[in-house]
Amino acid sequence: MKNHIKIQTFPEYLPKRSNPLNSYYFFSYKIKIINQSKENIKLLSRYWHITDGQGNSEDIHGPGVIGKTPTILPDNFFEYTSFCPLPTPVGFMEGSYRMVTESGLEFDAIISPFKLIAPQFLN
Repeated sequence: MKNHIKIQTFPEYLPKRSNPLNSYYFFSYKIKIINQSKENIKLLSRYWHITDGQGNSEDIHGPGVIGKTPTILPDNFFEYTSFCPLPTPVGFMEGSYRMVTESGLEFDAIISPFKLIAPQFLN
């Protein structure tokens, strides 16, 4: 079933909410979860593994996303935006969503690693 879920990530650095002099870099990320199956899929929970540019990492587990546990209809999608502050100008995120089909099959939809980069720090 997890092959029928497509996850697209769109990270963005937010310079107006960042303070590099205090090692505070603020990123937003938009996620688009596409249900390419023939069943309704419900998002139950999320898991994120966040790593900063110094190799420090944090694991985050929680119910749903942005306070919701959406049901995604076949050939439809759910989209949301959230945020991630880092103490370094680069890092990455990866993780998974725990999903369940309308027939009761639970599975993890993998979120491939994506980079968080403050563009002015690229050389």
